[in-house]
Amino acid sequence: MNPVEWLLTAELHLAGSTILWREIVGNLFGLASAVGGMRRRVWAWPVGITGNVLLFTVFLGAVFDTPQDQNLWGQAGRQVFFVAISLWGWHRWRQTRQVGAASRDAAVHPRWATWGERAQLVVLYAAGTAGFWWLFGVIGSYGRLTEAWILTGSILATYGMARGWVEFWLVWILVDAVGVPTLLRAGFYPSAALYAVYGGFVVWGFVVWLRVARGEGPRGVADPANEAVGA
Repeated sequence: MNPVEWLLTAELHLAGSTILWREIVGNLFGLASAVGGMRRRVWAWPVGITGNVLLFTVFLGAVFDTPQDQNLWGQAGRQVFFVAISLWGWHRWRQTRQVGAASRDAAVHPRWATWGERAQLVVLYAAGTAGFWWLFGVIGSYGRLTEAWILTGSILATYGMARGWVEFWLVWILVDAVGVPTLLRAGFYPSAALYAVYGGFVVWGFVVWLRVARGEGPRGVADPANEAVGA
C-alpha cells in the first residue's frame, strides 16, 4: 500500500470507535497552521490548505463512506472557503513582506479593527448564519443552526487573520464554543479534541497578537498591507 492509499483508507480503532487517520493528520496540519498564524509566518497558509483538503473528505462522511457516515455540510463547506480565503491570505501576507510593511520574520502587523470593521463583522456573522441556516435546511445537514454558525465564523475568522485583525482570535472562540459539542455528538472525536485544544490556544494567540499590536503602536490604526500596495 502506497502512502496516499494508506492516508485515504487507514483507520484507528479506539475504545470501540473507528477514526480515520486522515482526520487526525488533517487536524494536525490545522494546528500547525494555527501556530504559524500566531507567529505570523507565511507558511501557515499552505500548511492550512493541506489540512483543509484532507478534512473536506472527512466531513462528507456519507459521500466518502467514512465510519461516521454523517454529512456535516457546514464543516465540509468551510474547508472549501478556507482554501479560497487562504489563497488570498497567502498572497496578501507574501505581498506585505515583499514591500517591507512587516518585520523581517513576521508577515503582518496585528492591529485592532476599526469600529466600522467590527460592525461589518457583526452584520456579516448574523447574515451569514441566517443564510447558511436556510441553505442547510434545503440540502440537509447535521445540526443546521450550529453548522451555519461554525461555517460563518470560520470564514470571518480566516478573513480577519488575513487582514491582521486582533479580533479574529475572538471570533475563533465563538466558533470553538459551538464546534466542540457539535463534533462530539456527530462522532468526529479528533476534530472535537482539536477544537478543545484550540479553545486554549486561541486565548494564547489573542494575548500574543494583542501584545504585538500594542508594541507596534502607530501602525495599529491603518492596515499596513493597504498602505503598502495602495489598496
